[in-house]
Amino acid sequence: MSEVLSQSQIDALLSSMQSGGNGSDEKGGEQQEKRYRKYDFYSPRKFTKDHLKMLSGVFENYTRIVASRINAWLHTICEVEVESIEEQRFYEFFNALTEGDVLALADVDSEGAPMETEENPVMLHFTTPLMLNMMDRLMGGSGEADNRLPANYHFTDVEIRLYETVAKSLISVLGGSWENYLPLNFTFRRIENNPTLVQLIGLDETVIIVSVNLKFPNCEGSLSVCLPGMMLTNVFGKIAALNQSGRSVGESHRDEILDILRHSDLELTAELGRTVLQLQDLYCLELGDVIALGHPKDEPIYLRIGGNPWFSGKMGVQKNNIAIKIGQVYHNEGRGDS
Repeated sequence: MSEVLSQSQIDALLSSMQSGGNGSDEKGGEQQEKRYRKYDFYSPRKFTKDHLKMLSGVFENYTRIVASRINAWLHTICEVEVESIEEQRFYEFFNALTEGDVLALADVDSEGAPMETEENPVMLHFTTPLMLNMMDRLMGGSGEADNRLPANYHFTDVEIRLYETVAKSLISVLGGSWENYLPLNFTFRRIENNPTLVQLIGLDETVIIVSVNLKFPNCEGSLSVCLPGMMLTNVFGKIAALNQSGRSVGESHRDEILDILRHSDLELTAELGRTVLQLQDLYCLELGDVIALGHPKDEPIYLRIGGNPWFSGKMGVQKNNIAIKIGQVYHNEGRGDS
């Protein structure tokens, strides 16, 4: 007798057929529970994944430069790595700051031309324990962490000066990480003691936040680099223009390059023949001896350039000078001996 399906089994079968899959109920449930990231049409993303990938490579170079400088400067071992690169609105970065935080501001220029950073400076923020550790090492200490440090710690005037010294050093090497794409120069502008009272960038402006983790033997902290969207738009535009002009220059100057190459000097060798001699025979050679090359006089000889045969011809005399008359030109890329 055939088995009769229950109502629940029939519902499950119909549900599986409607979903278009032959999997079990668990797989169907997983597909229904799968969540997708919501796209914010009010504030769409301004930079593509290729832009973020380029920035990742730039700051990977920067971490290597910073690690080398800190290790030599503070006489310690510091591990530096990029933690994250995210596109945000400036208010997300601004809201995370407190009254005791300090920002280092920097300007950017490309080959002497400003990158419109007067109202959109690059900002660097160090976590307080990390900066105090670096200051202590800079003054000859061991950088031991102070567990009694309050959450709203305010830097003293002397510490602000040391903060400025550290920031200047790390800002000065920031341009070196861009040299593979565009010559940029980052210069220190000033220290902002209480950034919560100053609106440096529009709150809704797009920025890229690069979080760099610095790890000392007895302390760990982060350096946050806030790159304004306006500055990055100009930088990416210049890089795209350079890449485009690079391709067009190669095409437009092709004839000029060939004209220059036409007047280049090349060594051309005429090969009459080849033979193998023993060292003893070579040692016994005297004036008037004849070496048989095994090459008939009526056979063509080869003219070689760079060791490869380019022409064949016959040897003769013209105006009392030994000359070779070109008989054949080898056009094949391999330019074999045959």
